[in-house]
Amino acid sequence: MGPLNDWEAKNAPEFLYTQGDTSLLRFAPRVSIIGTRKPTKLGTQRANNLARLLVQNDVLVVSGLAAGIDHTAHTSTIAAGGRTIAVIGTPLERAYPAAHRELQQTIARDHLLVSQFAPGSETFPSCFPKRNRTMALISHATVIIEAGVKSGCISQGWEALRLGRSLFLTRSLVDNPDVEWTSKFLDHGAMILDSVEDLLGTLPTQTQPSQDGSPEVFCAFG
Repeated sequence: MGPLNDWEAKNAPEFLYTQGDTSLLRFAPRVSIIGTRKPTKLGTQRANNLARLLVQNDVLVVSGLAAGIDHTAHTSTIAAGGRTIAVIGTPLERAYPAAHRELQQTIARDHLLVSQFAPGSETFPSCFPKRNRTMALISHATVIIEAGVKSGCISQGWEALRLGRSLFLTRSLVDNPDVEWTSKFLDHGAMILDSVEDLLGTLPTQTQPSQDGSPEVFCAFG
């Protein structure tokens, strides 16, 4: 990932526990696709289309392996032949939701599974906002597809802005009259995603993963 600056290091986890190809932590660029666990049909389609377009442009897709938008982000990326990182809110040996165990195993084998929680540790609701913070940290940009006012995606959005990362909201989300929180993000520097080119223009130069397989900053286990 490269050395962290003081602000990035302030809330970074001391360790990342990993299974899979840790060189993906230095694959650039990396984009989080996140959203509600109960998306609309159009929201699912938008997440699918964005993931496929990012793969076509050699972008690695990060998400949280939750139901809904996260699941679509991972599966669409894999189906398109891309690489993905799943950042989970449980220890590596636990799958949440349980229905995603097979997908989690696939990512651990062929891509990269990341947790900041030690094996055997207990999972609390607070673990998931911490997971969102780590997702923002390892991503060059975050895209929120759909999300309600209580969505954990909102915490990741604020963290992305605090870290100086690009944050994008889909046009449909911004134009939804039932969603009021988007204006606060736009006031603090979030951008509206009208086309994939809007996003690509904010990303670092594309690079291939390094070959030594170890992150520069975090100690990885697994």
